[in-house]
Amino acid sequence: MPDDSVFIGFGSNRGDRVNLCDRAVTLVSLLPNSRLLGISSIYETEPVNDAGTPGDGWFLNGVVQLETNITPQSLHAVCCEIEKALGRDPEHRSGPRTIDLDVLFYRDWTVQDAGLTIPHPRLHLRRFVLEPLVELAPSFFHPVLKQTVAALLEKLEDSHRVRKMTPQPIRTTDRVLPLASSPDHS
Repeated sequence: MPDDSVFIGFGSNRGDRVNLCDRAVTLVSLLPNSRLLGISSIYETEPVNDAGTPGDGWFLNGVVQLETNITPQSLHAVCCEIEKALGRDPEHRSGPRTIDLDVLFYRDWTVQDAGLTIPHPRLHLRRFVLEPLVELAPSFFHPVLKQTVAALLEKLEDSHRVRKMTPQPIRTTDRVLPLASSPDHS
């Protein structure tokens, strides 16, 4: 796994959840100066009410892995613009949402800015984040907690239900670029 990986969590519990997640992943995959490395499976997840009132509707959640040289602050701003473009009301951040995009990790950096904390401050408490994250990068090391994401999931006490959707509603493999491209010039 590249050391310069960036992980963005995505989720939706309002509207056409599959379509909204698919569109969000597509838009993230088109970021300039970036390369999509992986997309987790899609998980259907019970809402967690510890940081707002997301409503009763279950979420679809997943994680994308990128390489990028976009700054963390610019990446966060782009994620907010994608949310807005897909119908998220910026005035009601904690309610039901058409799409939610969170920068979970930006390489092994820690960032404390107004409106942006990286690593995401609650990712280690949430099964709906850790399960797709472990699927992509189980050995990724949390720079603050000094543990792998797999170890964080193993000791997690979150009892909210998270289930991998079968069959997967979004074809993700067509969007992921190979880690090493070898064009055929024959």
